[in-house]
Amino acid sequence: MDAVKLREDGLAILHGGLWHTTSLQRFDCIARDQEILPNPPIPDAERWGTGMGPDYFPYVRTLEGVSLFDFTDFDPETYSASYPMSSWNEFVPFRKAWGAAIWIEIDRVAVRDALIPPVELVQRWKDTNSHRHRVMPYIEAAHLGPIPSGCWSRILSVGPCGLAEV
Repeated sequence: MDAVKLREDGLAILHGGLWHTTSLQRFDCIARDQEILPNPPIPDAERWGTGMGPDYFPYVRTLEGVSLFDFTDFDPETYSASYPMSSWNEFVPFRKAWGAAIWIEIDRVAVRDALIPPVELVQRWKDTNSHRHRVMPYIEAAHLGPIPSGCWSRILSVGPCGLAEV
């Protein structure tokens, strides 16, 4: 499938939703455990943004949270112009290093008590002077604690050949 069309199709499905993305291998563990863990037992070398050590880990990880993408009212061009250093496009439709991805949609209502929405997450990041920790401003949300499978709405598989609901 054409990369541009795949990205457009992926964004059309992700738009408006609250999503967690992971590799196919990691998803096998998530499916087995029936929950998304905030700090799964995987090496730091396989994680995003850990190359410079714990002092620079992604902000959501410092909160012991699960990183989520909140695509509410998301416009990729406007967002990228406003936040050119955001790494959102590394993940959409999938990380090249993974070769494919699984996107798990999260039910907002089911997780609302443990959810830190994007605006609040950025404010906490600023208030705690955590600027050395990465955050994807106004698109990244955090869920504190594991996200059980009962809070998942749907699962999407995305790879070079296309996308499909699982």
